[in-house]
Amino acid sequence: MNEKNKTKVGDNTRLAHMGNNPRDFHGFVNPPVVHASTVLFPDAGTMASRNQKYTYGTRGTPTTDALAVAMNELEGAAGTIIVPSGLAAVTVPLLAFLSSGDHVLIVDSVYHPTRHFADTMLTRLGVEVSYYDPSADAGIATLMQPNTKVVLTEAPGSGTFEMQDIPAIVDVAHRGGAIVMMDNTWATPLFFRPLDHGVDISIQAATKYPGGHSDVLLGTVSANEACFERLLEAHGALGVCAAPDDVYQVLRGLRTMGVRLERHQQSALSLARWLEGQKGVARVLHPALESHPGHEIWKRDFTGASGLFSIVLDGGREKQAHAFLDALKYFGLGYSWGGYESLAVHVQLSDRTIAQPPKEGPVIRLQIGLEDVEDLRADLAAALAATVKA
Repeated sequence: MNEKNKTKVGDNTRLAHMGNNPRDFHGFVNPPVVHASTVLFPDAGTMASRNQKYTYGTRGTPTTDALAVAMNELEGAAGTIIVPSGLAAVTVPLLAFLSSGDHVLIVDSVYHPTRHFADTMLTRLGVEVSYYDPSADAGIATLMQPNTKVVLTEAPGSGTFEMQDIPAIVDVAHRGGAIVMMDNTWATPLFFRPLDHGVDISIQAATKYPGGHSDVLLGTVSANEACFERLLEAHGALGVCAAPDDVYQVLRGLRTMGVRLERHQQSALSLARWLEGQKGVARVLHPALESHPGHEIWKRDFTGASGLFSIVLDGGREKQAHAFLDALKYFGLGYSWGGYESLAVHVQLSDRTIAQPPKEGPVIRLQIGLEDVEDLRADLAAALAATVKA
């Protein structure tokens, strides 16, 4: 991490201590896991007024509060809700701020399940959905409508890692009366804090780097003061609450997220730079590389890069992509990322409606885990060699 986001204490110090005061729980370092549905009231008056901190399991527990407090500190947020998955972290705020007759603008490089939700559930509910080119930036002004209520962005973009000028988008959206939501799972709040750049709602798939071990599903949604009350009300109305053991695992994962991210970043950059010079690779799609079209935006706004990027194979189609994947030994074939193990997937881009996918060949997304770089490099070299024979 560079000097841009330097605070009074270091990120790893914050991660080690936030979200829990051991004195609140008899000195125990980690907060207890509270399994709760029913909460008792001391008397009828308190029950009628609900005048106590906890009233029912869906409305929060000490366990969910601990993670929410930690995320508030990381995000610089007025409040955070905890939901059962990264996808729920996208769908809940969209449902909270969109109504029938509204219009939403979504970046065309968005996470595919988000697009599926927008094209099915939102349109069925009477919301007009439009997609914009990830390179549009302030140019989204031409797409804004009087009924545009939300602009949903994601940077870098899923699969192809396009950067966006978030402050420029925020300026246009706010002048048009819309709020801005951002899926910031790639960078985490350690490398980019959306709310500091004017975004209203920051979305995290805590399944990824906060959890860090490929064994939990969770999402967090953090909002500024103007938006949190409405977000919290929708969260309660929908009843989308997370299980306490999952919340605890993510809170525990946060303690080591900083050191893990540094390793992910270093290994991914090392491999990305090496891949740029390899036969069979047309392009490397990593915003921290000087060759990336969005590098200057990344350099201006972000303080680091995570372990996820893509390569474009030079020529060939599905057959070559399958040969590449099947030759891998240490990279598992799986759709998630952010865990300790490396993963690879053939990116399907047929859902794009505005942005053009790379034309040179198949796109392979690589999640760089915590293995030794030398072993991963040898694995990728073997996979590239396999594409030549396919």
